[in-house]
Amino acid sequence: MRDRASVVIVENHRVGLIKRIREGKVYYVFPGGGIENGEAPVDGAKREALEELGVEVKVNNCIAQFEYNGTQYFFLSEIINGEFGTGQGEEYIDENRDRGTYLPMWVDLDKLSSIDIKPKEVALKVQTIFN
Repeated sequence: MRDRASVVIVENHRVGLIKRIREGKVYYVFPGGGIENGEAPVDGAKREALEELGVEVKVNNCIAQFEYNGTQYFFLSEIINGEFGTGQGEEYIDENRDRGTYLPMWVDLDKLSSIDIKPKEVALKVQTIFN
């Protein structure tokens, strides 16, 4: 069990997600990952945004928090520097990980209910906030 922190970035009626293809399945997740020892959840979210998306973010409020293999935090965030999609985290450069593909992309808020996004509860909350 490991606590996780994720960013929820919404711009121009679109949300930044990671498209995952793993073991023949396609699904989407909010950018984020494990919080390191001694790291605050907010700092973990910032680090993960830089690693996975190539952007620096301003972390705003936590819009969701729940227990699933540890505590998962989802922070509403905004890009303050960098270029979306230029992440250099280990999921992109470690060819021996064998954890499937990671593709950062923008998805229209209207499409969130028609794609397999994990966790669905956070996607529904994002739609509620921005619609």
